Amino acid sequence: MVAASAAQCDPKKPASVTDGKYADAAGNPTYNISPDGKVDWYTYSGFLRYNSECLRCHGPDGMGSSYAPKLVDSLKTIDYPTFLGIVAGGKKDLGAGQEKVMPALGDDKNVMCYIDDIYIYLKARSDDALGRNRPTEHEPKPKTWTEAQDACMGPG
Repeated sequence: MVAASAAQCDPKKPASVTDGKYADAAGNPTYNISPDGKVDWYTYSGFLRYNSECLRCHGPDGMGSSYAPKLVDSLKTIDYPTFLGIVAGGKKDLGAGQEKVMPALGDDKNVMCYIDDIYIYLKARSDDALGRNRPTEHEPKPKTWTEAQDACMGPG
């Protein structure tokens, strides 16, 4: 009998890691939170980016507002490619006499250069793996993260 890996036993655990970036069994970006609460760099960066770019509509910690839904609930039912498509292409919901519009942010480098980070943070919140507020400790920033940021954002 072959022993199952930790990721197979616990779907909330990452299946792989490359240069400090974790992935689930399907290869989608995911979080890694140690038992002492220390988060991976991408989760921490996602918290920062979410608060910079998404909070004004989706509320603190992904908890929603009168303008936009609770992303902690939305990520329970949508996968990474769907999330990416909505953020990049936008979305319009009509219902109960209200029109809610998520603008297309596919050309916004402040969002798209960090879309994995934002997703990872929100996924950790959605899975109840991460509480509200700023994570207190995080892993070091990987060199590959800085290189990807520089390549995406262009010369400063």
